[in-house]
Parts: sequence; structure tokens; C-alpha cells
Amino acid sequence: MDHSEKVSWLIRELKKENPGYAALREPVDEKERRRLLRSLMNVRWPGEVSAEFLRVQDELLQEELRARGIVHGDALPVIRDEYACTAVKNDDRIVLWRGDITTLEVDAIVNAANSQMLGCFVPCHGCIDNAIPHSITQGFTWSSKIECCCT
Repeated sequence: MDHSEKVSWLIRELKKENPGYAALREPVDEKERRRLLRSLMNVRWPGEVSAEFLRVQDELLQEELRARGIVHGDALPVIRDEYACTAVKNDDRIVLWRGDITTLEVDAIVNAANSQMLGCFVPCHGCIDNAIPHSITQGFTWSSKIECCCT
């Protein structure tokens, strides 16, 4: 499948999960189709997905990530070096990043949480909760949506 076919396939799979989405028409415009996919992902509750779904969406998101560029965490200065910080535990392992968090290749990120610990369900909202999971794999999956929470 090419990029466009992956987007369409994922939209169809997500629409199958909710009968209320049956009337949604898939836009012709590629950008609008990608926006619809993002919206369906935003409103999806945590739950199981097929291995094929994970494979296709992982391929799609990895293609998009490569197109944006990847910043390797090992190449970033730690706070000890960047801020002459010595009073913070693990100052040799912590990095403060200013930039597009979705391009980082790191072991973990810290994001503020809301009281529900489920993240944002507003389709295409510009918050980091919606940006993070839509730039990495959903194999991280929506069962772990609690890792990305809007404030």
C-alpha cells in the first residue's frame, strides 16, 4: 500500500468500530483524508486493535516521521552541561527540549496530565496530547492513551 491507501484503509477500519461513523464520507483531498483519520484516532477510546491495523498505522506514522525528520535524544545536551546545573538528581540524563516533540527519538517524554488521565478527545485539537500519539505508533496504543494527557 502507498501512503494514500494506508490512510484510506485505516479510516475504513476505524469507521467499522462505530456504526455512527458509517455516514462519514472519505474526503477526496489527501490532506482532508489525513485530517479525518486523525479525528477518528482522537475520539477512539482505549481498546484492542488488530495486528494488521497496528502494522499499517505504524508504517504510515513512521513514513510521516521520516519525512519530518528525527532528532536523536543522545545528540542533545543534558541539563548539567546546558545550564551548569548540579543540584538536580540525574542532571546528566535529563534534557529540556524546545521544538517539535513529535520528532524526538527518546526513551520517554514527560507531558502534563488532566484529571481523567485519558488525554484529549477533541478531534484535531492542537494540544500536545493529540500530536504525540499521531506521530508515533498507535502500537503504543490507545490502551496507553493515559500516557498523553491534555491540561
